[in-house]
Amino acid sequence: MRKFIAIGDVHADFDTMWAALRAASCADAHGQPTPPVRQGFYQVVFIGDLVHPKNLGEYARLTGLSTFDARNEDHLFAAARQQVRELEKLQAFQKSAPTSVHFILGNHDDGVVHHRYQLGTSGGLTHDEFDPERGGVVLPDHLRHWFQGFLRELRVGRVQFAHVGPLPAFAYYDDLFYTDHGPKRWWHDTPEYVMMADLAYGIYGHTQMHGGIHLEEAACFAMIDALPDREYLELLLDPDQHNPVLSVRAVPF
Repeated sequence: MRKFIAIGDVHADFDTMWAALRAASCADAHGQPTPPVRQGFYQVVFIGDLVHPKNLGEYARLTGLSTFDARNEDHLFAAARQQVRELEKLQAFQKSAPTSVHFILGNHDDGVVHHRYQLGTSGGLTHDEFDPERGGVVLPDHLRHWFQGFLRELRVGRVQFAHVGPLPAFAYYDDLFYTDHGPKRWWHDTPEYVMMADLAYGIYGHTQMHGGIHLEEAACFAMIDALPDREYLELLLDPDQHNPVLSVRAVPF
């Protein structure tokens, strides 16, 4: 039996992320893995989208600016610099427990590596701080290589951790991904996808759950993009069992 702690989409809210890790007894006050994580008894899974604050207020909080202007190259540099600093701390956290800390590749993580698409919000905010063609800077090589090693999914027996959902196509961020409504709507319109994939349980992010983590008991999955609501997911798994999920709960902190 092992305990898994799944952290929803971070979107550069590193203070809340570290608070979740400390509350789950996964990180100490110095940002280092605790003994249960180092020894493999606790497994930590980040579900994707480490970068890009969700709104102008979060950009201002990250940078320390009173207001953030997404068209100002100095502001973009400040946003990139702060994210790089925090990403390096998170990379060091994984290096201290490489078999216990796992990262799923989110579409925003993919976006800062490849620059194929200009990502933004429905309100018109664009995320350009790591796009040199739009006034930003290049993600440093050591972080780019780290991102390129992120998983498309993590399987633990018949339990799947993925950024978007159970379909393999959901893990590739191409034209179809950004034009199809499926990646955002599947969990509501076709929740049976999880059972059709012969999964015992699925843990996904990408679509923000306003009000906290969404546990879909009948269809056996959790939507955990709820870090702003200060919740993480805790699972007890026995991977050797056909139904490996012993317990699953959303934990407030």
